[in-house]
Amino acid sequence: MDRLFHLTARGTTPRTEILAGLATYLTMVYIVVVNPSIMAAAGIDPGAAFVATCLAAAIGSVLMGVLANFPIALAPGMGLNAYFAFAVVGAMGIPWQVALGAVFVSGLLFFLVSVLRIREWLVNGIPLSLKLGIAAGIGFFLGLIGLRGMGVVVDNPATLVGLGPLSTPSTLIACAGFVLIAGLVARAVPGAIVLGILATALVGLPFGLTEFRGIASLPPSLAPTFLQMDIAGALGIGLVGIVFTFFLVDLLDNTGTLIATTHRAGLMNPDGSVPRLGRALMADSGGAMLGAALGTSTTVSYIESAAGIQAGGRTGLTAVTVGVLFLLTLFLAPLATSIPAFATAPALVFVACLMAKGLQDLAWDDTTEYLPAILTALAMPFTFSIATGIGLGFISYALVKTVAGRAGQVHGAVWLLAALSVVKFALA
Repeated sequence: MDRLFHLTARGTTPRTEILAGLATYLTMVYIVVVNPSIMAAAGIDPGAAFVATCLAAAIGSVLMGVLANFPIALAPGMGLNAYFAFAVVGAMGIPWQVALGAVFVSGLLFFLVSVLRIREWLVNGIPLSLKLGIAAGIGFFLGLIGLRGMGVVVDNPATLVGLGPLSTPSTLIACAGFVLIAGLVARAVPGAIVLGILATALVGLPFGLTEFRGIASLPPSLAPTFLQMDIAGALGIGLVGIVFTFFLVDLLDNTGTLIATTHRAGLMNPDGSVPRLGRALMADSGGAMLGAALGTSTTVSYIESAAGIQAGGRTGLTAVTVGVLFLLTLFLAPLATSIPAFATAPALVFVACLMAKGLQDLAWDDTTEYLPAILTALAMPFTFSIATGIGLGFISYALVKTVAGRAGQVHGAVWLLAALSVVKFALA
């Protein structure tokens, strides 16, 4: 174990790494409840989605631990799962099989740019402000979905959206669940989000809002989703924008998480670069393709891995531990599928608040930086499209810089992405 993970060299022990893995698992295990609920909105069998979520998280985390030796866990990404279910399948009417094909193709594209070293050019070319705007925008998109699931936000023909009837039992319980999650996180309670979800669902039992199906059993069948992705359909000209959105968000999300977590763990090189970055991104892209084959949306590195790092995790043994725990979670399907949508919605809103936090790092004294970022963040929920927000962000960044007489500050990657976005909008 020491030869594989270099425990001694990094000043850690198996016990520390395993406990760190448990800490990371507790902060992200909510995904096995939330993701099947979101996938069900796309028409995917929730039992199969639960198994796909557990397996994607388990195998992806083990890949990261063994290939890159990083204490970083993987699982289907929040935001991208909402884009998959509510924008691609729901709003655009794309069959979920084709949407899974788009996820697979985007993962393959991610793998290719990692191998061919195009990744650095793209990542380095996208300004920090747009990266922050994209992350916050996905959070706002997720927040709108969560508030709608709580019953706080409803359709309104006069104002597009409006305040829902707050006296509804499910809405009141969901609001209380959000407050509970926030309070538990503030108290640094391990597994705060999943505890909040479980408590909210439990309160719904007396009102007949929660149907208890048991705690443990053999895992449901994966057959409804396994290898059901339609790759040929995803390669259609009309889906290029969808594939590109999955690819770009996956690339930015994973790169940002790797930078943040390796820095916190003290694993960065002296020059600020991330060691074994190629291996880490190959594990990420492999996880994305694997997730699509299993039947779930894009698998990404989880920023919640910071909890394990805070607990002392410094090697891939932490990630492998997370993977083993997700495998054990396979036997908790009855409990996971008992959780109603109103109980998971508060978690979506809470995660949305966390994702918006990055806006504090914008250069608020530079209009050419903060304006495109805010436009990106606002466009995602208001157009109900992550892809649209990203496209408008790149276009506005290039144009505002040019009008300000600072076109030389626009990287070639931004010009390329802006041009592709213009073509996409023109063909829409």
